[in-house]
Amino acid sequence: MALPINIEDLLKHRKVESGRIEFKKGWNPEKVYRSICAFANDFDNIGGGYILIGVEEDNGVAKRPVSGLPIEQIDSILKEIINYNNKLNPYYLPRTELAEVDGRHIIVIWCPSGINRPYDVPENVISRNSQRKCYIRSGSSSIEAKGYILDELRDMANRVPFDDSGNPDIKLTDISGLLVLDYLNKIGSKLASDFNGHNLEDILEQMDLFVGPKERRMLKNIAAMMFCPNPEKFFPYTQTEIVIFPEGVLENPNNFMEVPPIRGSVPQIIEETMRYLRSVIIRQHIVKPKDRAQSEKTFNYPYQALEEAVSNSLYHRDYRSREPIVIEIQPHEITISSATGPDRSISLNSIREGKRMVTRYYRNRRLGEFLKELGLTEGRSTGIPTIQSELAKNGSPSASFDTNEERSYFVVTIPCHEGEEGIPSSLLVPKEIPKEIPKEIPKEIPKEIPKEIPKEIPKESPKENTKVLVGSDVNVETNPKESPKEIVELAKEQGLTTLQTDLLSMIYCNPNITMKQLSLKVGISVDQIRYQRRLLEAKGISVLRQGATKNGTWSIEIISQRGKEILD
Repeated sequence: MALPINIEDLLKHRKVESGRIEFKKGWNPEKVYRSICAFANDFDNIGGGYILIGVEEDNGVAKRPVSGLPIEQIDSILKEIINYNNKLNPYYLPRTELAEVDGRHIIVIWCPSGINRPYDVPENVISRNSQRKCYIRSGSSSIEAKGYILDELRDMANRVPFDDSGNPDIKLTDISGLLVLDYLNKIGSKLASDFNGHNLEDILEQMDLFVGPKERRMLKNIAAMMFCPNPEKFFPYTQTEIVIFPEGVLENPNNFMEVPPIRGSVPQIIEETMRYLRSVIIRQHIVKPKDRAQSEKTFNYPYQALEEAVSNSLYHRDYRSREPIVIEIQPHEITISSATGPDRSISLNSIREGKRMVTRYYRNRRLGEFLKELGLTEGRSTGIPTIQSELAKNGSPSASFDTNEERSYFVVTIPCHEGEEGIPSSLLVPKEIPKEIPKEIPKEIPKEIPKEIPKEIPKESPKENTKVLVGSDVNVETNPKESPKEIVELAKEQGLTTLQTDLLSMIYCNPNITMKQLSLKVGISVDQIRYQRRLLEAKGISVLRQGATKNGTWSIEIISQRGKEILD
């Protein structure tokens, strides 16, 4: 069966470090099983490794075209692998794939980290009376574990990463086959092409997402993190919350805007968070120097630095914590806060220096592997150097990192490029609301909505399968003290913010209200109203303006089926 990885990535050392890949020109069970044992023990907690049989190497690099294996030997080798697996103690099952590369056949053996460490194997699996030994990886070699290393390996048996642990509450029905297939397609795995020919349980088994004996198989936590549309069902507050302080959190903590919480599987949260930051916050500044043809491009925040910081916050998060990832955006910096800090094996000085942080213990080792396959994290403790490098290339100050002795939080602060806008002007809220109403707005707004048909007829009729809600039959004051019952129910169902609820209530009660009137009554800028309309549209609620700016009317189209039911 196919493995959940692209074979070309292994041959070219893309996404998987060279120390986790071993090339064998021919089938040598004695050496191969020492390496399988070493990868299963995973002393450095790097996620196991891969053995490619039929590939010759030159200084750690695969020779192309590959040498391949004689076709007449392949069945015999696969049978021997099944037999020799029984010699690993405790029982351990590596995954295998027969692949065709450069027109020749090779065998790929995937050895994920074992959950029952330490493992041992006969020094020579071919011999009946060979002594059993434990092996670990040292660089690109497999060596025997002795002395204190063996003691530490035994101690690691009690340190199974959280994401690799079984969870009896996760059911197969909680896993989205679409998310699994999307992941396999993105990484270029052959499992994607086999997807329709196997049931979901077989696919997850091949991806090493089950744990436990056959009579009590449990899905691992990583399965819900990656492939459950609502992992907060198992890990409360798995979400990012974005808060914007236009004047700064210290300067005016009461002036802030909240973005609706971003939820979903971990990759979805990262992608949606970065989509928001890219479209709303990140801005590029291009300067054309007079003395040369090439333009100079800088960003207020480099995308890659933010992506690495956001991805790492979700990668290293303690999913037993009931705290979200909080992103605070201020005029001069962005801070990304997690409720739990780095492992205590990393000193406070190393953390605050903002350099590479190396640890052997990871809360979510498998999650890091999956995110690295998607290109969302760097892996191998290179996240912080990547952030600093991207900031330096952009000409920005270095990021800073902070935690406490108890490691109860971790804060990454990414400064804005000097001279750039940390918060786009379109998001800035006016400091003071004008005391006097502008002359063009009538002093008194009619309590009743005119029954006349607007002079301008909308060019487009409402879309099919939408419920059009126009407040022409509503007789309430323009600025209601309480939101109409229909809007309150809709807000609860769609998860609307207080601001969005207020905007819909005013439009519902008075479809003739202008943008300027809305701006004055709600206390936000016209640009911010436009932004809230985009957020509402993403939730299936279209707020449309029909006709002239002053004499036009609003209509609210409820696209979601549940929204229509509420308003019918």
